[in-house]
Amino acid sequence: MKITRLFLILSPFIYACSSSISDTAIIKKNQNDQINQSENKINTKSLLGGKSSVVDATREAFSHFSPKLSFDEKTKFFVGESFFDQNWIIAPSSTVARDGLGPFFNARSCASCHFKDGRGRPPKNGENLESLLLRISIKGKSEHGEPLPSHIYGDQIQGFSIQNVEPEAEVKITYEDIKGKYSDGEEYILKKPIYKIFNYKYGEPESDLMISPRVANQMIGMGLLEDISENDLISFSDENDKNNDGISGKINYVWDQENKKLSVGRFGWKANQPTVRQQVAGALMGDIGITTSIFNNEYTDKQFELLKSKDLINGGSPEMIDRNLERTVIYSQNLAVPIRRNVDDKTVLEGERLFNQLSCNSCHRTNIKSGDELINPYTDLLLHDLGNDLADNRPDFLANGNEWRTPPLWGIGLFKTVNSHTNYLHDGRANNLTEAVLWHSGEAQNSKESFKKLDKEERLSLVKFLESL
Repeated sequence: MKITRLFLILSPFIYACSSSISDTAIIKKNQNDQINQSENKINTKSLLGGKSSVVDATREAFSHFSPKLSFDEKTKFFVGESFFDQNWIIAPSSTVARDGLGPFFNARSCASCHFKDGRGRPPKNGENLESLLLRISIKGKSEHGEPLPSHIYGDQIQGFSIQNVEPEAEVKITYEDIKGKYSDGEEYILKKPIYKIFNYKYGEPESDLMISPRVANQMIGMGLLEDISENDLISFSDENDKNNDGISGKINYVWDQENKKLSVGRFGWKANQPTVRQQVAGALMGDIGITTSIFNNEYTDKQFELLKSKDLINGGSPEMIDRNLERTVIYSQNLAVPIRRNVDDKTVLEGERLFNQLSCNSCHRTNIKSGDELINPYTDLLLHDLGNDLADNRPDFLANGNEWRTPPLWGIGLFKTVNSHTNYLHDGRANNLTEAVLWHSGEAQNSKESFKKLDKEERLSLVKFLESL
């Protein structure tokens, strides 16, 4: 019995090491040979993640560990990778470290949504929602200012469930054409998604239910963003637009569950999580139905009453112990950032000039200090009003229904390579980078209008610059 249990405890580490031998060889070549020996050859503008940058433009570009990790940290990284990649299963199971799935869930593993540690997309051709989910809430605020969850369905719709339990509901997405035209006469069509939740299995929800779609974000550089000082973020903010530039970013102060206080929000589309640790624990609970020491309430009181007869068995209390949570957090914090490509290309340089000329860098900032080094994430981590077209009309702590966190742009030129799609924005509605720019409004209205006045060659140059990131 002791031998069997020891194997079960060590199995994630054994899996991680055995499945990562070839990857490790690639990592060593890329990180040691190309970064350390090429500091004078690589343009420093390419090192988006500073010393946590790697040279890789393949499908594995988002899946390398930071070169800054110690040997002990690398060991924990690979154990965390196994918990990130492998499917959770229904309890009870002999795989005691990985049982407890559900009873409701959106995916069976973190990697299901963040495939290759990359970006999710909306479903296509009748697919189920997996790497896109719907946050829900009702009018009002909870104790600490967070959205007030549905009394029946909690704070997100979960379309999957374990055996003998019905999933919460189904979701259908339709699209409305939004037509527009550039100043040179070229026309374009944007697709506005419309979300409908139906076939509710646990009763009709509240009449004031608010819905916010969210695709899974890429995972790279999260620890670097966590190390940007609060003082720097405060210096970036200009909530009342005192300098009259039309940009009025603000910090989202959110509830830190472990430290029992309001803290700077950094992660998520509304910057509603303060730390990588809480982001990971929240995703485990909401997306997979796995409890941790941080979040341990798997379903609402209404669902609990309806499911009492099912005699459900969990995978422990909590289902992911702190040691394994810590390793999953280390993995999530230390995924390296791929270097920029083609930085000296004339078209890319022209696109970069236009990016700055159009004031895109007012929100998508470069040269930010993370710890003791400079990084180029192309974000300020602040909330900005992006207008009615992108609004979800759902408040989230200090974020109103029009506001979104500036997403980091590092890695966006590799989405097609890593994830086989080019869907952008919080719900993946933009089918390419040009559409992503055209959806901007609110504080970005002037930048968008200036973009529409560019000639076609200039527009392509700007896109070419973005593709270099």
